Amino acid sequence: MGSSTRILFCLTMLSNIHFSLAQDENQFIYNGFNGANLHLDGVAKIHPNGLLQLTNTSILQKGYAFYKIPISFNTSSSALIPFPSFSTNFVFAIVSETPDMGGKGLAFAISPSMDFSQALASQYMGLFNISNNGLPTNHVLAIELDTVRNPEFEDINDNHVGIDVNGLKSVESAPAAYFSSEEGKNISLMLSNGDPMQLWMDYDAAKNILNVTLAPIRSLKPNRPLLSTPIDLSQVLLENMYVGFSSATGPTASEHYVLGWSFNRTGPAQNLETSKLPQLPPKRKSSQKRSINIVLPIAATVVLVIFIGAVYFIRKKKYEEVREDWETEYGPQRFSYKNLYIATKDFKETELLGAGGFGKVYRGTLPNSNLQIAVKRVSHDSKQGMKEFIAEIASMRRLSHRNLVQLLGYCRRKGELLLVYDYMPNGSLDKFLFSRIKQSLSWFHRFRVLKGVASALLYLHEEGEQVVLHRDIKSSNVLLDADFNGRLGDFGLARLYDHGTNPQTTHVVGTVGYLAPELSRNGKATIGTDVFAFGVFMLEVACGRRPTDLQGLPEEQSLADWVRSCMKRGAILDIIDPKLEGKYLIEEMELVLKVGLLCSHPFPAMRPNMRQVMQYLDGNANLPETDSSISTSSFTPSNEASEPVFSFSSSYGKRSAHSVSSNESILHKGR
Repeated sequence: MGSSTRILFCLTMLSNIHFSLAQDENQFIYNGFNGANLHLDGVAKIHPNGLLQLTNTSILQKGYAFYKIPISFNTSSSALIPFPSFSTNFVFAIVSETPDMGGKGLAFAISPSMDFSQALASQYMGLFNISNNGLPTNHVLAIELDTVRNPEFEDINDNHVGIDVNGLKSVESAPAAYFSSEEGKNISLMLSNGDPMQLWMDYDAAKNILNVTLAPIRSLKPNRPLLSTPIDLSQVLLENMYVGFSSATGPTASEHYVLGWSFNRTGPAQNLETSKLPQLPPKRKSSQKRSINIVLPIAATVVLVIFIGAVYFIRKKKYEEVREDWETEYGPQRFSYKNLYIATKDFKETELLGAGGFGKVYRGTLPNSNLQIAVKRVSHDSKQGMKEFIAEIASMRRLSHRNLVQLLGYCRRKGELLLVYDYMPNGSLDKFLFSRIKQSLSWFHRFRVLKGVASALLYLHEEGEQVVLHRDIKSSNVLLDADFNGRLGDFGLARLYDHGTNPQTTHVVGTVGYLAPELSRNGKATIGTDVFAFGVFMLEVACGRRPTDLQGLPEEQSLADWVRSCMKRGAILDIIDPKLEGKYLIEEMELVLKVGLLCSHPFPAMRPNMRQVMQYLDGNANLPETDSSISTSSFTPSNEASEPVFSFSSSYGKRSAHSVSSNESILHKGR
């Protein structure tokens, strides 16, 4: 064999090795798409320079580009092969035909099929249609880059990144932005400005965490992701799946491009070589834009003259607050309405965290300090009792416990009161217990949350300078911090109902299902009624059932009655939340169920106080024997005449009898 022949043979072998790497079933990388092993559909095409174009400026069109070889993700039939950690990164560009109006966006998708003939364009992004959107049988994971706000999918704005599971209502989403280490903050990006951007998606199978990171093309990968969501993808993805891109246009159109793509099923994807990526076509300057450039300065001058004349009056009214002389002593606890307005982006619905009996809660970031807060807006037209209530807010602000949501202060404006709290990034506990979207909380975290809330109640009842009754303990009032520690919120706010004149509220404050039987007779909140609600909350956490959602149970039977009857006949497995999948310590589970039943006992004298509850949960005291035949539903006023037999010391029976009338303050001086 001659030397030239050997050189040709070596080059051929090297070429084949490079090609095989590109076609590896586990990973591939394309710095441009000439010769790429892709399946194209719809209006998608590859330009001569290797640029992948998914859609053009035609309206109501779809475009697809998927890797032809199916990727093996979920080998659930073999316990020896765990679900993989995988990642991908790609460079994309969205060029909008009309300024400030995108053409629906594009999505990276993992799908069991490359056939999207039944999918719709426009807001469905070519992935779903009206009938199958949101169905768990879709088995589709998508990362959407959305440039149009669709209210039917609860989109946060018209420029966001979202994680979609089986439908277009995002599990989590955020405005397009990237974290700058130099500036120490997020910097916004406009998806449809025509500039190339890079997106990374990384899934950690061991931690069940999906991270999505965005940045301009010339930037390094930020060290903080834009989105980080707990999710078990082994419950979503099938064994063989296809990976690729989907895009669609609506009544307005955009050109959607992908410049390069890297994927690895078994670990971090290779970095793209940005210098080798194909160039985008030159940007076109539309005649509409030229007209705007001429008309806009003239119109702006006219508007500016009008605006300057009215701006002072409008701004003064916009941020006008209610201030009275007596509030000067509470100065440090008062926030300006202007700062709260800016922090919550004008109290936009996109910043809404939730709503309840006390009002709506918004997420916000204070200007200057960048402190994340939660702001509760409470309607309150009554002047009577307001001074007393503000005094109580000032007192509650001094309460400090690791398992209480810290109340930072307040603001008053016209007919509303605004309360400012620490922001809890993982939201309320009930979403993890009952939502089909969020990942279920493990028993380890649940038991820790129960002990944390019990510790907070002990602090409110006994360890602070004042006795504080919560009056509305339930899973939706327990918030989770960044480490999934439980923090009790809304403590003391039930007093607002006593000061207010809202005709839609009843005199007995609380939530159905958590109310102690004696409240229906005398309406008096006590430490014992707080303990009762905590007992129901314990059963709720263990069973995964709301106390008001007892389908299939006899009429008038409470959650405690059902748990008690199941335990009496030895059917404990019927009680435990099936979402735990049997992963719990049986000793801890039985302890929680028994303490929950004891706390939610229909007779107030039979309930422990929170110090005893903490001793039980810490294993420092033995549980007393109680009569398991007594039911909550059988407790009527006539039962009060007969004193039940119990083995507790008489001291806490007296403690439980301590009550607060509706006209007394919920904060009691000293002990």
